Amino acid sequence: MSRIPAPVLDHVVVNVKDQLDQASDIYRKLGFALTARGHHSLGSSNHLAIFGENYLELLGFEPGKRVNRPDIVDAPPGLSGLVFKTDDSFALHEAITARGIAVEPPAEFFRPVQLEGGAQDARFRTVRLGAELVRNGRTFFCHHFTPQLVWRDEDREHPNGVTDIVGFVVASPTPQRIADLYERLFGPGVIEPVSEDHYRLKAGRASVEFVTPAEAERRYGAVAVTQDGSERYVALDLRVRSLSTLRQLFARNGVAFATTADGALRVAAADAAGVALRFVEGGAA
Repeated sequence: MSRIPAPVLDHVVVNVKDQLDQASDIYRKLGFALTARGHHSLGSSNHLAIFGENYLELLGFEPGKRVNRPDIVDAPPGLSGLVFKTDDSFALHEAITARGIAVEPPAEFFRPVQLEGGAQDARFRTVRLGAELVRNGRTFFCHHFTPQLVWRDEDREHPNGVTDIVGFVVASPTPQRIADLYERLFGPGVIEPVSEDHYRLKAGRASVEFVTPAEAERRYGAVAVTQDGSERYVALDLRVRSLSTLRQLFARNGVAFATTADGALRVAAADAAGVALRFVEGGAA
């Protein structure tokens, strides 16, 4: 029996490098209620936007601080992490290895969380696919030892009404090739062919979409691109309670946005730390 769990999105990572202050200002202006800045044992720092089933992480480092994170320092800015859930990271590592897929050793780290009664450590263990398999980004699993320190009800209410990430977009000149990696990982039948150059992986409340750069730009406007034919994480879909309320918030905060043909609201990558954002209402995706 496979010990690789069915895919469920845990969180996404936006690499903001040494621009944490600027990026957090942008996302608060977009209506996200970010957690206080956290500091990892590896030297990196972050802010989180916590939702129902998943969350968004603004990940970077403070200027002048020593950081043992080449996955941040050497990686391009923008959407850089696609993270799935696991509750048995060692067994998962064994199962991925048994499938002949390159995988890095499990890595454990922590960050203190300030609570009324004092600080407690949020602890994690991650299992990352081989860096050569996913270029310009990371795919990994996160084993939360202290999920109650991450998914706190007081952090889940956002002025923009976002309740969950429901879409994660990977742009590649050869979408089937990158989609095939996830079918090897999770097993036959998990990838849904939508069209000749569009594939979908259901991951809990979210879907991971594999499309061409041209299709990504058609849906989201200008997105991050590569010049060597490699894949790139480029966009997110987020579910909100009310698009009308969101429009009012954007107007108050001076956020530039566009309304798409299906009524969704779109914020350009240039206005969201390199990640194109599309906001949809209710169950739409």
